[in-house]
Amino acid sequence: MPAIPERDGLLSHGRDASGPARRAATVTPSDASDLPNYAKALYVGAAGNVRVLPTGAQDAEAVTFANHPVGWLPVQVRRVLATGTTAAQIVAVFD
Repeated sequence: MPAIPERDGLLSHGRDASGPARRAATVTPSDASDLPNYAKALYVGAAGNVRVLPTGAQDAEAVTFANHPVGWLPVQVRRVLATGTTAAQIVAVFD
């Protein structure tokens, strides 16, 4: 069943990078494929390294967030790479 618009107090509010996410999806790290929807942030459920391509980066500009603790990674991300990512239970949030 889809969301009920009458119950969604934020439906008419503008969406921006700092606002709350409206959707979330489990991430399967991949060296070849971007996320189906670019993430406005990631939630890391099990600590470790998180290697990503930020939304504005070229394919060769991956960044590793080493020893990232459990919690939020507030970076807009287009891909979470399998190679170099040791963290687990990663969730992407997006609009």
